[in-house]
This record gives sequence, structure tokens and C-alpha cells, in this order.
Amino acid sequence: MKFRPLHDRAVIRRAEGDTKSKGGIIIPDNAREKPQEGEVIAVGSGARDESGALIVPDVKAGDFILFGKWSGTEVKIDGEDLLIMKEADIMGIIDKSEVGIIDKTVAVKNAA
Repeated sequence: MKFRPLHDRAVIRRAEGDTKSKGGIIIPDNAREKPQEGEVIAVGSGARDESGALIVPDVKAGDFILFGKWSGTEVKIDGEDLLIMKEADIMGIIDKSEVGIIDKTVAVKNAA
């Protein structure tokens, strides 16, 4: 990707949502709820505090995160739908060993 976010912003690839309900019913795209999980693709250098010192972001590229339902701005970069959000909108980092929380398509991408 040829995009670098500024300051304390991060570029996020949203995890794929479930296409089937627990009962096995296929959910159409327009009725599917967007997941609040994703992978950090790129991170800015950090924000500056009042004295001008750089505050380094806690997240880094490759982290799986949980974010708010209405967080971020949807953009299309290189034909891919991504989110750009401030680090403050990120609620936490999901441990990769807990792959069951993240969508299986993301886990398959990382295994390849």
C-alpha cells in the first residue's frame, strides 16, 4: 500500500462478517452487521502533546483490534475498502492466539 496515515491515525482492514446465522440461514449482504474487529494495516508516527513531545501509538501494523461501531471513516485505497480512525477510537488489541474471536477468513489469510 502506498498510503501512510498522519499523526495518531491508523488504517484498518475490517474483518469479514459471518455469512450464516447460528441456525445455518444465509444472511444477505444488506442485512449483515459490519464487524467491529479488524487488522491494523498502517499507523502514523503518533500525536504530539502540549510540550511538543511525540506520543508513540500503542498499536502497530499486524495487530488485530476491536473498535467502536461508528468509529472511523470508510475509504477505498487501491480498490480495497478500508477504515481510517484515530487511535483513541480503538478499544483494544485482540490476542492472536484467540483466533476464534476473529473471523476465520482473516485467520486463513494469515496462515497462507
